[in-house]
Amino acid sequence: MATVVRDFAPTMRSQFHTDSFQRGLAHWNRERLEPGFPSADWQRRLERDVRMHRLEGAFLEELRADVATEAAAAPTDVDGFIAWFEALQATGPGQGDPLFPWLAQSAERDQLRWFFEQEAAGEAGFDDLVAMTQVKLPTRPKLELARNYWDEMGHGTEKGMHGPMLDALVDTLAVQPVIENTVWESLALANAMTAMATNRRYAWHSVGALGVIELTAPGRSALVAEGLKRVGLSPKEARYFTLHAVLDIKHSEDWNREAIRPAVAEDPRRATAMAEGALIRLRCGARCFDAYRARLWN
Repeated sequence: MATVVRDFAPTMRSQFHTDSFQRGLAHWNRERLEPGFPSADWQRRLERDVRMHRLEGAFLEELRADVATEAAAAPTDVDGFIAWFEALQATGPGQGDPLFPWLAQSAERDQLRWFFEQEAAGEAGFDDLVAMTQVKLPTRPKLELARNYWDEMGHGTEKGMHGPMLDALVDTLAVQPVIENTVWESLALANAMTAMATNRRYAWHSVGALGVIELTAPGRSALVAEGLKRVGLSPKEARYFTLHAVLDIKHSEDWNREAIRPAVAEDPRRATAMAEGALIRLRCGARCFDAYRARLWN
C-alpha cells in the first residue's frame, strides 16, 4: 500500500505555533507540576498561572477547532464509535509516515539520537497523564486506567517502571533532552496532552488521546527499536521501545473495551470529546513527523 504523507501545518501561522509560545508553556508546565513548597509570593504566582491557563485554553481550543468537523462525523453509538476509533490506526493523521521505516532501515546513529532526543524532551509522562486523567471517572474506565497505570509503574518494582527505562535510554544514547533544543512541534504535542489531562473540562478528550497512543504506538515503537538495534544497541538497551511494541497492543484492546466502550454507552456525548482528543493527539504527532523529516532529510 502506498504511503501518503499529509501536511498538517496550520494554513495560517498561529501565535501558538511558535518556538517562544510552546517553550514558555513547556517551562510553565514543568514548574507547576513539580512538587514544591509554600512560598511567600504565592499570590503573584497564582496571577501568572491564571494568565497561563487562559493561554493554554486558547491553544487547546484552536486545536479543537482544527479537528471539530472530522470529530463531529464520528458515530456516537458504542459499536460505531469503537469501529471509527480503531480505524484511526490505519487512517488517522500521521499513520504510515515514512519517517519510521527510514529510522528502522537507514538512519545513522546520530540521526536516531536526535530523533530520540526530541521524543524524550517532548515526553509528558504517560503514567502521570493517566493518573491525572482518571480523577473522578466512572468505575469501569477508572479501573482500566488504574490497571494501565500499574503496568506503567512496573507492578510496583523500580526495574519494571517505564519512566526509568526511558531515562536509561537517555543515558545510553548520551542525549540532552532539554526544552531549548526541542522543535516546537514536539513541545506542542506534550503541552496539548498535559492540557487535556490537567483540566477536567477536557477529561474525556484525554481519555481519547491516551487511548489513541496505545492504539497507534506499537508499530512505530517496533521500527524505532529495529533502528536502535541496527546501530549497535542491545535488546536490553532498546527495551523501552520493544516493550511498547508488544504491551501497547493489549493495552489498546483493554482500553477500548473497558474505558471507551462503557463511557460512550453511558453518555454518547463522550464519543465526540474522545474523537476530538484522539484527532488532536494524532495531528500534533503528524506535525512532529513533518518537522523531524524536514530536519533529518534536509
